[in-house]
Amino acid sequence: MELDIMEAIRYLGAGAGDEDLRRQAAAVAAELTAALEPRYVYRVFDLEREEKTIRLAGTGVRLTGAAASTMLAQCRRAALLACTLGPGFDAMLRREQARDMGRAVMLDACGSAWVESGCNAAEEELRARLPGWFLTDRFSPGYGDLPLCIQPAVCGALDAGRRVGIHVSESFLMNPMKSVTAVIGIADRPQMARVRGCAYCAMAASCQLRKGGKRCGI
Repeated sequence: MELDIMEAIRYLGAGAGDEDLRRQAAAVAAELTAALEPRYVYRVFDLEREEKTIRLAGTGVRLTGAAASTMLAQCRRAALLACTLGPGFDAMLRREQARDMGRAVMLDACGSAWVESGCNAAEEELRARLPGWFLTDRFSPGYGDLPLCIQPAVCGALDAGRRVGIHVSESFLMNPMKSVTAVIGIADRPQMARVRGCAYCAMAASCQLRKGGKRCGI
């Protein structure tokens, strides 16, 4: 598992051509990856379809909206995934904020890239365990029109509090801060990429990168 330095730089909203910035990011990334590794958990569920809703069998997770409907149109099963850097990252960030705010911003960006690396590793493990099946892009609550309010049900279905220490607040934010949940469809035929790019992003209208004529690469 490796932290993608260029992804961290994209989280900063910076361009790829700044060599000094890359060196700084690499130094912070090395410190972070030596101290912490992402932890993840996933489970596979059958899908049950109701009017305008897709339910994960045996759980309280109900996926609504066009994004889920499109992503899972050809799927009979789906995986839920949760990944976190744990409370250790939150403590690292607080210490850095007290000493050097610029470095803290870099650490925050590297943390985002590191937890995404954990999600990638979990997805590759899932793929290896399902030979002959095909995965959709992963998509998360809050992306497109999939509501954040399903976070408690997702974490409950994964027993994420006990297994990886993720808890959800009353406002549907996850703790520890660098935590991600996602849905991945599982189909018996190849799946086209559907949720990559600005057209599908909930932040498209307010994105500072787009306003500057750039893209995040996702």
